Amino acid sequence: MVFAGDKVTDRSSHSADPADQIAGDGSNRRFACPGLFRIVPSRDGGICRIKLPRGLVTASQVRAIAETAAGFAGAVEATNRSNIQIRGVRGGCEDAVIAAVTAAGLGPRTAGADDVRNVMVSPAAGIDPAALVDVTDLADRILARLEVQSRYHALSPKFSIQIDGGESTAMLEHPNDIWFAAVDSTRFAFGFAGCPGDVGGTVGTVAADEVEATLFALLDRFLAENGKINSAGTVISRFRHLLVDQSADAIAASLPISISRHGIWQRRQPVAFGHIGQQAQRQRDLCWLGAVPPVGRLSARMLHGLADLADNVSGSEIRMTPWQSVFLPNVALTSAASALGQLAALGFVVKSDRAFAGLVTCAGSAGCKSGFADTKSDALALGNFLDACKVEVVGLHLTGCGKSCAAPRTAPVTLLGISPGHYDVFLRSDAEKAGFGKLVGRNLTIEQAGSFLADKFSRVPE
Repeated sequence: MVFAGDKVTDRSSHSADPADQIAGDGSNRRFACPGLFRIVPSRDGGICRIKLPRGLVTASQVRAIAETAAGFAGAVEATNRSNIQIRGVRGGCEDAVIAAVTAAGLGPRTAGADDVRNVMVSPAAGIDPAALVDVTDLADRILARLEVQSRYHALSPKFSIQIDGGESTAMLEHPNDIWFAAVDSTRFAFGFAGCPGDVGGTVGTVAADEVEATLFALLDRFLAENGKINSAGTVISRFRHLLVDQSADAIAASLPISISRHGIWQRRQPVAFGHIGQQAQRQRDLCWLGAVPPVGRLSARMLHGLADLADNVSGSEIRMTPWQSVFLPNVALTSAASALGQLAALGFVVKSDRAFAGLVTCAGSAGCKSGFADTKSDALALGNFLDACKVEVVGLHLTGCGKSCAAPRTAPVTLLGISPGHYDVFLRSDAEKAGFGKLVGRNLTIEQAGSFLADKFSRVPE
């Protein structure tokens, strides 16, 4: 049944985001993607995206980010690529922000290398007891080579590489241009324009000690076509554009690497909500603690408190995650309960049954001209309502427009903003491969949407 409000909004004439205006016809999209040295304008000010190697950041660096935002900008956010971004950079303050962030040791190794710092690993890499391989050294070598060898700086700032060690805590919902995943301790599967575990997405396997060579052979193969126009009329800047005219098998066959094509491999499913709460490490008597800032926003109090806690319990190390959350690794089991309590007191979500544990949202109309609704504020209201009702909705996404920037793949429940405070509600089944799913509520206020979801989903016992 579709629940309808009193009007239908025409979204076609809504003004575009400044980033889209910069991009123009799509031939210059590099300038639409925020980076450390490319602070892109948006409705709430500039966006400075700080790319972190393997999502790693120190306590002192987190303090520096908090102080930079307080002095020159607005909000600090965790991103869905295990990075941090500063929003609301004030006009004329761009150079000061860049200087402060680089002074904190958060810049690339070489000039021009910021855009290629897109090597994705599990935040539990090296510490997950279920991992088949520790991929941290491999990922570090790959990242160093990308940064130092300037030919790879031509890659799109969105071009990403995933190195999956088979961890039980892993993100398999964010497509990457090239991915490698451990099959066992000796071989890695690989594929293009997708994720480990995608049905039919595995191109082949290579020996573990050939992963780096295979990756760079693929990158060289891609760069030979980068910037050309494919038969669909698209400028080739991502691997999926290359696949329009060339099959994955043909690309693999052209490599000077021994590739195995036989056998069927399927990655095991990761543990749900492994990024939240206390989780055992492979190292004896240690654990990691996962905590989610509601709607991805990190206040100054949260940042400073997180940094102080990291100094005390995790050797000053903090890991950002693709769930827009944080890890504190290498915490002594004897300190875990107290540390989790401190995280909760700072405003982090540390239990998986909270609505905010699985709720994601974009900047919305407060931060983006493409947004039709203030998704951040509405998501906070919705999450608090669902928590008060003891309702658990797994996979809830609020998007201010149809671009769905915050969720690379469709969530089970999507609220699509159509006007301030009003949303269309969609439910998606596993069988539905395209779109947001089935429209079940039209033009609902955020309060009506909350009531609808509370009625739709089972309540969690006290």
